[in-house]
Amino acid sequence: MTHDNKSSNRSGNRSFEDVLRVRMSRRNVIGHGAALSATGFLAALAGNKLFADNATAATAQSASKTVAQGSGTAIAQRQGSSLINFPPLPAAKSAGPVPSISSAYQFDVLIPWGTPIQPGGPTYDGNPNTRPTAAQQAQQVGIGHDGMWLFPIGNGNDHGMLALNNEFGSNTHVLGKEVPESLEDVRLSQHAHGVSVVEIKKVNGKWQTVRSANARRIHVNTPVTFSGPAANSRLLRTTAGNPPLGTVNNCANGKTPWGTYLTCEENFNAYFAATGEWTPTEAQARYGLSAGGSGYGWEKFDPRFDLSNSSYTNEENRFGWVVEIDPMDGSQTPVKRTALGRVKHENAELVEGQGGRAVVYMGDDERFDYIYKFVSESNWRSMRARGISPLDQGKLYVAKFNDDGTGNWLELTINNPALKAKFADQAELLTYTRIAADTVGATPMDRPEWIAVAPNGEVYCNLTNNTRRQVADAANPLAPNPFGHIIKWRDSNNHIGTTFTWDIFVLAKDTHSIDKSAFGSPDGLWADPDGRLFIETDGSQPMVNGVQLNDQMLVADPSTGEICRIFSGVTDGEVTGITVTPDRRTMFINIQHPGNGDPSKTNFPAPQGSNKIPRDATIVITKKDGGIIGS
Repeated sequence: MTHDNKSSNRSGNRSFEDVLRVRMSRRNVIGHGAALSATGFLAALAGNKLFADNATAATAQSASKTVAQGSGTAIAQRQGSSLINFPPLPAAKSAGPVPSISSAYQFDVLIPWGTPIQPGGPTYDGNPNTRPTAAQQAQQVGIGHDGMWLFPIGNGNDHGMLALNNEFGSNTHVLGKEVPESLEDVRLSQHAHGVSVVEIKKVNGKWQTVRSANARRIHVNTPVTFSGPAANSRLLRTTAGNPPLGTVNNCANGKTPWGTYLTCEENFNAYFAATGEWTPTEAQARYGLSAGGSGYGWEKFDPRFDLSNSSYTNEENRFGWVVEIDPMDGSQTPVKRTALGRVKHENAELVEGQGGRAVVYMGDDERFDYIYKFVSESNWRSMRARGISPLDQGKLYVAKFNDDGTGNWLELTINNPALKAKFADQAELLTYTRIAADTVGATPMDRPEWIAVAPNGEVYCNLTNNTRRQVADAANPLAPNPFGHIIKWRDSNNHIGTTFTWDIFVLAKDTHSIDKSAFGSPDGLWADPDGRLFIETDGSQPMVNGVQLNDQMLVADPSTGEICRIFSGVTDGEVTGITVTPDRRTMFINIQHPGNGDPSKTNFPAPQGSNKIPRDATIVITKKDGGIIGS
């Protein structure tokens, strides 16, 4: 999203750029095939492979024979055993108004914006002369397809509940006009945002929606509830006493081992603005709230989103949370889990840590903001057996990266004297999590996007880009950094410790000379059970052999460093969201904001030349030989 590129962090905390510059200046990068220091970084090209040296051991190894891999363990470079064995999609076929895919794969289109939640319901097909009504949109799949997950029914390989985030849709795309002119217009926009839960099934070899008691739309006017330390805070109550409603700007996601969906509220500030005189507080400014908002115009007809309306003071504090949804129960009220903090959440990667604790890694997607971790108080199974949500009781931490490749998780609790002096209680601290992280000295990062945990315990985070980097030298190729990079780390004590070691997996700019690997602005990220990383992009892509690449999806093998393009989207459309059937022989991804809503750029998913408005849609990927996706 364009407003992802803003920054509201004025804390003055030491920048990750500075840490990385010191760390990388110590590396000893020598030519291909030469010896290299195992104490430093390697992000250099060798033939058609990318290698990232992650060693912390002191012994130098031969680059032609070994690569240092994770937590100081040196392993032999794999010979002929790559996890990636499909023909790459060449750059020449990775541009234009229609999607393309590796020759070993095929794809179908599923649930574009306007698809009825229940078969037979109202539908919208992209006709430029009509738009859904607000009431119709509330019964249709929303716009802005982003994070999602498939929850199996039966074995799940041909049947399941799909929970899908509908992140955003511009007024021109949804309404066909720059600004709303009525409450009906605002309601249409509001009902296009949120989450779509649909039941899908493979029928005669094709996936489609089927009637379901649990299919539903959850949008900005849907009743919600709060839980955790801030649930009853005065900061979540409005003067008007209106009940808590809705979720908005739902970016990426997570899923729990107990079968629920986590949707993450990101740029919620975009929908608030002021119709009258209003001056932001320190906290409001820190979350990017401004009198002008981002042009949605909801405040003109819906007082909930008018920052200058004193009846709705604190309404903005009700957004910026991780929301838990039960996809198998259409009557369940979505729950905002306040223990996970209030930031511009990108995703919520939940992994089981030492002692069966639930550990949730989260990025705050804005330039110079932070990476967080939540650790449940005890074993998640035990907590649930006692009627306690593992996401309600535990500790929230924020990351600090050190020059020497180590890091610390800084505890964000009222027990910290610096935080006790600043906040009245834990509820206030969590409501203003960004300010707490500023106070303890967390490391500002370059737009932390999706986080994924690999089966070997390594944690990866996409840092999508930062063109505001100013300092560059021979040892620091990241300033400015329009194409982003991927960082990795390993926590102590199986995810629940307070220290970690970190390294750089890849600098996106270093891939640009390789046709099959060239990418920029990494955003979506998923690690499969075999260890493959699926990397999706949103933003600046390189030009390769005269071809300006579309956003895309690539597959990486961390053990060899190989990166290979598998899918390309459409002109001005993001590739995002990822889930698979349990057998991993079907993958679902999304194309978001195709053509930025402009039918002169693309008519996807309608045929080119149809003049239909482009619509966000889910892509169903299978391998022609029936194999595992990515293999």
